[in-house]
Amino acid sequence: MPQELVGKVALVTGSSRGIGKAIALRLAGDGATVALNATKDTSETERAIREAGGSFGSYIADVSRSDQVVSLVETVVADCGSIDILVNNAGINRDTLLLRISDDDWDDVLGTNLRGSFLCTRAAVRHMIRKRWGRILNMGSVVGLRGNAGQANYTAAKAGLVGFTKSVAQEVASRGVTANVIAPGFIETDMTGKLTESQREQVRQHIPAGRFGSPEEVAEVVAFLAGEEASYITGQVVKVDGGLALR
Repeated sequence: MPQELVGKVALVTGSSRGIGKAIALRLAGDGATVALNATKDTSETERAIREAGGSFGSYIADVSRSDQVVSLVETVVADCGSIDILVNNAGINRDTLLLRISDDDWDDVLGTNLRGSFLCTRAAVRHMIRKRWGRILNMGSVVGLRGNAGQANYTAAKAGLVGFTKSVAQEVASRGVTANVIAPGFIETDMTGKLTESQREQVRQHIPAGRFGSPEEVAEVVAFLAGEEASYITGQVVKVDGGLALR
């Protein structure tokens, strides 16, 4: 695998498992030093990167907390020298119908999924602007583009992320920094693992590709957008959904 990101530092939030783990492993495979982040433990991802011969550091922080984000970014820069690539992947869900969403469930989901991306981007982009090179990659979702019953809070956060990213892209493009959204559809993760086989079959019928995607397929798109070849792509939403959003 070409070492296209040698010398770059990538901070990947929510990288303890699933899509975040796959992204961290893929960027490390391209030569980047990867700063892993989660609220508790990243040992599984650490082990995978170590076995692959990659370079990493691990940082515990809650991205919805401004003070913790400031400390996270300052520590990563002190340890690694910079932050060139930021992947805002940390996310939670509290799925239920609108009338059952509590104030806390609304605040928690938007706090991690949207506020967290804002806080991390605000803190990291300063360093990218100084270097006149950077990649901001925000993990959205196709539900943020088309809505989904039972996910009003999650959908609002992901839709907000699209507008946020487009605004940031316009502000930093002249400084060599790009900002894009990756919008996965149904991917094989712990979240989709909770679906029954009947539910999975119903979902598959709406996906033109006829299957769920893998975290590694999402990671491939992230790796491309993080590289030099994607320097003229900014403010975009790239769907990784097997054609789900076409219907």
